[in-house]
Amino acid sequence: MNLLIKKIITGPFQENCFIIINKEVNSAILIDPGDDEIIIDNFIKNNNLKPKAIINTHSHLDHIGAINFFQEKYKIDFYLHINEEMILDGYKESCMFFGIEPKKKPIVDHWLDNETILNFKDFKLKTFNTPGHTPGGVCILIDNFLFVGDTLFSGSIGRTDLPGGDWSTLESSLKHLYDSLPLETIVHPGHGPDTTLLAELNGNPYLKFLSNY
Repeated sequence: MNLLIKKIITGPFQENCFIIINKEVNSAILIDPGDDEIIIDNFIKNNNLKPKAIINTHSHLDHIGAINFFQEKYKIDFYLHINEEMILDGYKESCMFFGIEPKKKPIVDHWLDNETILNFKDFKLKTFNTPGHTPGGVCILIDNFLFVGDTLFSGSIGRTDLPGGDWSTLESSLKHLYDSLPLETIVHPGHGPDTTLLAELNGNPYLKFLSNY
């Protein structure tokens, strides 16, 4: 499969929306379309892409604001882990807390639960359950590309002091990723620059507990 990964930085939180593109057929999967739907959609239109689905790593306000726009325009389904329902339900209140005008809350078409393979016509993705930043956080793997949301960053990790967060759970999730994937895996975080599992193992001060890898 000839893949292209496009990152579009969105909204006041500088959240990374990713578009996975199958260049052979110009189809696309949207990961975490958080805001600035017009900017994202202009890229889709200018490249004649055909969106197939929306999959989110979690449902914090900065990751979900543009979802409804794409659901309605392209008639595509939205996938989210079932344990994110509590976070999603608090979307409007979270926006009010940060002084942000809420958009229409998306409706989940498919609730994820156990780790699974998502087979679309032009894509095959695998989910990893990685709670800790939020109760239902997931990471999404396609080929050697891992979309981690706010589980892991270049030089840092997701915060665990928000509702539903838990450090020990996040620690277990990070161990799960390192147990499951090669260190050369390319990591696409929800904020900031891309990295690799190896680079974070060697240089991320929050991963010192993984010293035995």
